[in-house]
Parts: sequence; C-alpha cells; structure tokens
Amino acid sequence: MASSSLLCFGLCFLVLFNACFAQIEQVTGITREERQQRQQRQRFQTQCNFQNLNALEPQQKVESEAGVTEFWDQNNEQLQCANVAVFRHRIQQRGLLVPAYTNTPEIFYVVQGSGIHGAVFPGCAETYQDSQQQQSFQGSRSQDQHQKVRQLREGDIIALPAGAAHWIYNNGRDQLVLVALVDVGNSQNQLDQYFRKFYLGGNPQPELQGYSQSQGSRDQGSQGSEGGDRSRRGGNIFSGFDERLLAEAFNVNPDVIKRLQSPQMQRGIIVRVEEELRVLSPQRGGEQEEEFQGKETMASRKLSVQGDNGIEETLCTMKLKQNINDPSAADVYNPRAGRVTTVNRFNLPILRYLQLSAEKGNLYQNALTAPHWNLNAHSIVYITRGNGRMQIVAENGENVFDGQIREGQLIVVPQGFAVVKRAGNRGLEWISFKTNDVAMTSQLAGRASVIRGLPLDVIQNSFQVSREASSSAV
Repeated sequence: MASSSLLCFGLCFLVLFNACFAQIEQVTGITREERQQRQQRQRFQTQCNFQNLNALEPQQKVESEAGVTEFWDQNNEQLQCANVAVFRHRIQQRGLLVPAYTNTPEIFYVVQGSGIHGAVFPGCAETYQDSQQQQSFQGSRSQDQHQKVRQLREGDIIALPAGAAHWIYNNGRDQLVLVALVDVGNSQNQLDQYFRKFYLGGNPQPELQGYSQSQGSRDQGSQGSEGGDRSRRGGNIFSGFDERLLAEAFNVNPDVIKRLQSPQMQRGIIVRVEEELRVLSPQRGGEQEEEFQGKETMASRKLSVQGDNGIEETLCTMKLKQNINDPSAADVYNPRAGRVTTVNRFNLPILRYLQLSAEKGNLYQNALTAPHWNLNAHSIVYITRGNGRMQIVAENGENVFDGQIREGQLIVVPQGFAVVKRAGNRGLEWISFKTNDVAMTSQLAGRASVIRGLPLDVIQNSFQVSREASSSAV
C-alpha cells in the first residue's frame, strides 16, 4: 500500500514538473529544441584567452577567371574563439559564382554592387516556369524551369542553412563585393571546427574548399610527404565519381560527364559568362521595388509583434533576404550622429534556425557610440566604409584593443567585452555578424544605460562620488 502511494506521488510530481517546465518555456519563448541547439553549439568551443585583439586583414587570396576570393585565417585565435570563418568574394561584371554548399550555416552581406542570387532546397518545386511549360507539363524540358531567384543589392543580408546549394551572378555595372561568415560552431555542422565548401561546378583550388585543411596539407607536404599535396587536389563534387555511374544516373552520354568532372579550362569558381545570363525572373520597376520594400518591412514588423505559429513560412517559401541599409528601418537613430539597424529572428525568421543575427552601423563624421557590451553573443565586426577608432576592454579592466580601424578590416568583439567606436573624418560604417539569433547589447552610458538603472546610493557608494555627481552621471 505504501509503495503504491509512493508511486502515485512520484507520478503526480513528474506531471506537475513537466507542466511547470512547459509553462516556463512558453513564457520565455525558448523551446526545448532551441535550448538543445544552443547547448550543442558549445561542442567546438575552444579556450578563449584574449590578451590582445587585432584588426585582421585577409590572409589568403585565390584568383578565378572573373573574380577573387579572399580568406581570413581561420586558425587565428579570435576567429577560433568565436567558432566562425570569414571570407570575401569580389565578382566582376558578368561573373558567375558557381553553385556550391557548405557544412555550416552561412550569412553574407552585399557590400557593393548588385546581382542575382539563387538557392536550391531539396524537395521544393521548380516554381519559376515559362508559359510553354505551364501549358504542357508533359512536353519538352528544354525551356527554363528552376527554383526561386532573388535580386541582390547593396545592403542585403542573405541567410542560408547548412547544405543549401546556391549561386550568385553579377548583372550590374560595378564589381559585386560580398563578405560572408560561416558558423562552424553551429549544431547544423556535424563535422569538425573547420568549414568545408562543396562545389558543384568550376575548377576549385584546394584553398577554396577548406582553407585551414589545405594549409595543413601543404605544411605536411613541405616536410617531405609528397602525398600531402596530392591528397588535397582541387575538384568539384562530380570529380570523384565513376563517369559510367554518373552517365547512367543522369541518363546522358559519358562525354557530358567528363565535362562535368574536369572542365577543360582552369577557370576557378567565379567564371565569366560570355553572353548575358538569361534567368527566368519576374520584372519590377523602380517605384514598384520601393513600394514592395516598404510593404515587406511593414510585414516583417507585424510578424515580430505577433510572433509566428509555424504556418507563415515553409522551407520552400522561406524568406532568405533582408535589406539592412534602409534608413527608415533603423532601430536607433540620431540625425546628428548616425543610426544602427538590426536583423534577427523577428524580421528574418530563418535566423531562428541558424542562430545568427546581424547589425549595421552608420556613424557620421566624428560621432561616437556609447560604450556597451554583447550580453549573449560574439560580434564579428567588418568595416564596410570609412575609418575610426575602436577600444575594447576585457573583464579585468584591461584594454585589449585600442587602435584605428578602416575599410576592409575585421575584428572580433568577444561576448561581454565592452566596446566603444568613434568615427573618423570620413565617417564609419560596419556590419556585425552575431552568434545568436536574438543578440542583445547593454549600454554603459546614455538614457537606456545600466548606470541609469541603478539607485543613486548604489552609484555613490560603488564609485565613491557625491550624490550630486551620481545624479549628474545618470
């Protein structure tokens, strides 16, 4: 009898505990799956011991036929601590970045230029079809038919989950410049702490498929192991398959497969399109584009207020792009100093699954940001324009960075480290990639600062200042 009473008590306690736990999840907005993803993120975490931070320049440059790809050293301690890798594409006019996918989530920012971006998701329909195909699905497939494509312009943020194949084409008049971050610490990466790029076309060099691994292979080869260099041959994903098996799978002539496996010209991964690339895409005029962007922004804000119920987006219709340069969408704005705009899970819901977000800052000449710190994320700051001064302070009060920053440089601001920026005489613009889908900051000074949230007596006794000085500080 006692044992049955104890069993009944235990079952009641378990039900009550689960009900309370579910209620806590509902109130906080964090699901069990998301919590597990955040915990799994730490599996590649390395020891972070920063004594000095540096503004980083790209360390590797790989040229292709119609552009250049530059890598920051992923073995750098700053990038390893943040569990990220960063690279930059410079695509010339009529240059095509061949289709590829990575083992990690990817987020990139359009620094300059315009173009077309296409992403392919498995199981999704080819929704872009010409009129002949719409009239007869049983007819020839010689007409164009593909998944959705998106127009790119300066200021766009594009987010991609791991394994999603995508391509980019520069159809503008200027060079198309993209800076990309891949999150190797994300739970979607099931390999190791380095990213790998899998190309479906072109002639990729070994450096383009995994910068850190190719460096290691070359180091081994230089020590006398001839197999080291040979084991890291460049090649697209088709190169390793038997051509007869591929010919049977694709139902084509083996000669076609040879072209897939080994294109005759060493063109790299950014190839030049001899004639203008013709891609089926809806056209929109300038006024319609502005109107559409306005409606899209309003819809995003509405979604962020109401929340999502899992029906608004599916994988095949998911929004991948958000422009972060629109002044009317700024979250913080001062007509004399500048503005700051954020993109997170609320206005770009795919970031919820990628556990990433971004911030675009624009400081006018000699303007200053209030000292602040990131509560729950590392911040990888890339300077897009201008120059200025930046200071970063660690937990022990030590100044770990105090120097000038300029266009094209990158610096990592670790979680909790306090930072301040001041623009130079040309102003200062930056894009910050953050390793949390709802990254938050806390101000040290200003109207919404932590100091203003403290009682006057706490300030007076903590800093040993008069009550009048405490009052003026807040």
